[in-house]
Amino acid sequence: MVPDRIERQILIDAPVDVVWAVLTEPEHVSGWFSDSVELDLRPGGKAVLVWDGHGTVNGRVERVEPPRFFSFRWGPAPGLDLTDDNATLVEFILSPEGEATRLTVVESGFAGLRGSDDEKQRHVDGHRRGWELELGELDRYVAQQAGAPADR
Repeated sequence: MVPDRIERQILIDAPVDVVWAVLTEPEHVSGWFSDSVELDLRPGGKAVLVWDGHGTVNGRVERVEPPRFFSFRWGPAPGLDLTDDNATLVEFILSPEGEATRLTVVESGFAGLRGSDDEKQRHVDGHRRGWELELGELDRYVAQQAGAPADR
């Protein structure tokens, strides 16, 4: 059975408002996630993420509740159209922990994607590895912005 969701957490040594900006402002998103991004930060807004040499993923902003919650839907791989039956939902939940921020990322909807179970499982595995790498990049990016080395 294909799992429907991936969940990752990371503790980032920065306040919630800094992490929110890094997650939602295109000039920061391209510093840790995609090579370039267009983001209309409102429900229904367009999200276009481009990875040089990998392709473009189209998305749609779902919810924006500054500075604690942000979500969007996107196609599971570059070049695929964004449709209700071929997209996953990515949710970012930010919670303060002292001077730091606990960031929880949940991506769900894998079981409902078009394709065989093997194709769906490849998406789960690829996105699981991707979030592990990208959250490490986010932590390093925030530390660089603050002028301190990331210790994770």
